Amino acid sequence: MAAELDQTDLLVRLAAGRDAGITVLTPNRRLAQSLAAEFGRRQVARGLASWEAPDILPWPAFVERLYEDARDGDEARDLPLLLGVEEEHTLWEEVLRKSQAGNALLAVPETAALAREAWQLAHAWRLWRPLAHAGLGEDARTDINEDARADINEDARADLNEDARVFIDWAERYRRATARIGRTDAARLPELLARRLGDAALRKPRLLVRYAFEQATPQQDAFLAALAAQGSEIAVCAPARGEARATRLACLDARDEMRRAALWARARLEAAPPGGGARIGVVLPDLAQQRDALRRVFAQILAPAADDPRAAGARLPFNVSLGEPLAACPLVAHALLVLELCGREIEFERASRLLRSPFIAQGEAEMPERARLDAALRRRAEPLLTLDRLALLAARDDLPRCPALARRLAALAAFRKERLFGARSARAWGEAFGEALALAGFPGERELDSTEYQTLKKWHATLAQFALLERVAPRMGFGDALARLRRIAAATLFQPETPELPIQLLGVLEAAGMRFEHLWVMGLSDEAWPMRAQANPLIPIRLQRAAGVPNASPAAGLEFARRLTAGWFGAAGELVLSHPQREGDRALAPSPLIAQIAEAALDLPDHAGWRAAIHGARRIERIAEARAPARAGAAARGGAALVKDQAACAFRALAIHRLGAEGVGAPHSGLDALERGTLVHRVLASAWRELKTKWTLDDTPALALDALLARAAKEAIDWQRRDRPGTLAGRFAQIEQQRLVRLARGWLDHERARADFTVIATEEQRELALGPLALNLRLDRVDETAAGERIVIDYKTGRPALASVLGERPDEPQLPLYLVAGETGAAALAFAQVSAGAMKFVGLAREDGLLEGAKSIAQALRLGAAPSWDEQLAFWRAELERLAARFAAGHAEVDPKRGLHTCRGCDLQPFCRIHERIGPLPEEEDA
Repeated sequence: MAAELDQTDLLVRLAAGRDAGITVLTPNRRLAQSLAAEFGRRQVARGLASWEAPDILPWPAFVERLYEDARDGDEARDLPLLLGVEEEHTLWEEVLRKSQAGNALLAVPETAALAREAWQLAHAWRLWRPLAHAGLGEDARTDINEDARADINEDARADLNEDARVFIDWAERYRRATARIGRTDAARLPELLARRLGDAALRKPRLLVRYAFEQATPQQDAFLAALAAQGSEIAVCAPARGEARATRLACLDARDEMRRAALWARARLEAAPPGGGARIGVVLPDLAQQRDALRRVFAQILAPAADDPRAAGARLPFNVSLGEPLAACPLVAHALLVLELCGREIEFERASRLLRSPFIAQGEAEMPERARLDAALRRRAEPLLTLDRLALLAARDDLPRCPALARRLAALAAFRKERLFGARSARAWGEAFGEALALAGFPGERELDSTEYQTLKKWHATLAQFALLERVAPRMGFGDALARLRRIAAATLFQPETPELPIQLLGVLEAAGMRFEHLWVMGLSDEAWPMRAQANPLIPIRLQRAAGVPNASPAAGLEFARRLTAGWFGAAGELVLSHPQREGDRALAPSPLIAQIAEAALDLPDHAGWRAAIHGARRIERIAEARAPARAGAAARGGAALVKDQAACAFRALAIHRLGAEGVGAPHSGLDALERGTLVHRVLASAWRELKTKWTLDDTPALALDALLARAAKEAIDWQRRDRPGTLAGRFAQIEQQRLVRLARGWLDHERARADFTVIATEEQRELALGPLALNLRLDRVDETAAGERIVIDYKTGRPALASVLGERPDEPQLPLYLVAGETGAAALAFAQVSAGAMKFVGLAREDGLLEGAKSIAQALRLGAAPSWDEQLAFWRAELERLAARFAAGHAEVDPKRGLHTCRGCDLQPFCRIHERIGPLPEEEDA
């Protein structure tokens, strides 16, 4: 039976140094660090300035150290090499893919991870013996002693469901595969080393102390028994326990619970005596899921100034025990984006992040221009990009110039064609990936901070780990290699090294055995604690329950949770156990393991976050001024759009046409409504430039007309393809050309019903005077009837309404603007509705019968038209000149014509802050 030590005695013995031959084993690395820190505090209290570090390490590290000793011993030649984590996973994947059952799997990597977990579980809890013999029979090789055969009975065979039988087959294939290449894994290392403990090369401790093991596995017990047989003394030590003042606190929800815990931690930290080294723990059962939210709340409360951009890299007073995936760290995420860009295609939004990345060459120096290039590409690029296409766009003279970026992309594109095709070994891919990143200028020119530097070192180690896959993986293509590298980075948890911090945010397993002055355990609702049973589905449940695997059954999970809960009461002087009362619309109750503790309230001071602090320090100066300086000069850019924006909202016109504000959109698939409408405009303009008159239209044979329209459609598509070549390529171009021909032919057939007319202008650019402004306008079309009356026409592929040109602040002022500023003698204006199944004119005419579909001035009175044509012209002129004069004078009121309805689709809402003035959009409109 192992001797028992208390923590004080253990720390005294460790002070004798390494010569005492004492090794302390802990269940995890954090507990090893905590015990070493406690030992250090005691040495400081003794007045020592330096001391020999004690031999305290977690169980896996101890076993691996013995393995390294064995590798240096005389019998190392027949010792198999140890597989890395990703090498194990790769072998499992290969086993699954080559098996009959694996052919039906939809998610091989995920199933391989589950099989690897089952393999580890089977060895740690010594379940492989009954499994292997039940599934494989007497000839099974299990790498264990023969006394295990007594464990085999008919019940074990009866427990084998289809999943278990498949797993046994996979596991045997995996075992044979590792034996064939002379490898082993961490799951089998204790059994392998137990047979070699007599080797003098292995540094066996004189005294080995198991510290704070809540539950040892049978594999650990067997290994330590073998170590004891070789002369090592085995002892156990439990952490020092106290009696906590326990409080149960009910919180509104999870966020309220996090905020209260953060306020409590800050209050306890501020109340600690200077240099007192307060140790504060906050424990959350589902830390993996809540990590980011918890960290964000604690940062807002404990270090609000960390949100200040000037405090970038400021150290926070807390540490989260669970690191974040390396792939989620910005530096590594951008490295993976560079490599993804070298593949077949990449989503534009992901390429956009790369364009604005500080981690590629000259990212800081060219940042403003790269941001402008990104905004410009959103109007030209496709949702999916290739590296070659992006390199061509970055080199265009008509886009914002980023010469360093263009050079890097061109070099990367050339390297891709030369080095990133074909099948290669993992090591060759690792070298190619490194070269590709170097060509991109990774990790940028600016000096990395401490966290970024540590991240870069971890990334280099990850690339080296990936290269080792050549020992177990076949040659692979680029996509497979990048997917494996991404998976390694996602599975690697990274946590930058920091000095010991007073506040620790922990999961329940990391907190077991640790000692605090103050401890808060949150999230203890009846649904979260005890945690739900999570048995591995590849091993029979009854076998796991019989072995006592934690969380293999509700009963085992309850017993494990009871032990952990009891441990909290002795882990600190102050203990707060909290639980949320609601999750969404559902009411939650406290866990039955804490329900007996009386509920109490905590008096916690409130602390403003950075945003609240800024608003609290504000000094408001109100300026009731809605005018910008008056414009100098008459020329104004924007044409008819300027007047349209001024009519909709004066601030919109100022922001767009004087300040140059514009929204940042997103690339879209295919053609949007504006692009489709533009193509129709170009086809009809080209057709009428050739036809010119209705007589020609009537006399043109059908085949000749179709050929004319086909040429016009092709020209329009070629014009569109200059900016977006990927949008109209191949079959899509043919389909769009056919659509344009059908639509144009349908419209021309509709126009055959009109009386004779001549098209005297198409797509004509004119400079027109409007009050104090000089505008450049483009008229879609002007017709002249046989009687000499002119009609101004504007093509629309949507559903235009006559009311949009009438009244004050007209919604569609283009036609009235063309009429009063360019064609003052015109007798009608009309929208040409070019829409499949709804071809017609919608307009206003001086008199009835001038144009089919156009209302006479008398018929339009109820829509707000003036009593006569001349009066309507005068109204339009006065209203349009008023709008032009207000724009020139600098009027910039935030005054949308129809309230929030006008704001739908407007990109300027964050600029004008309309919602602070009027309120949010109604939910259905916002959607």
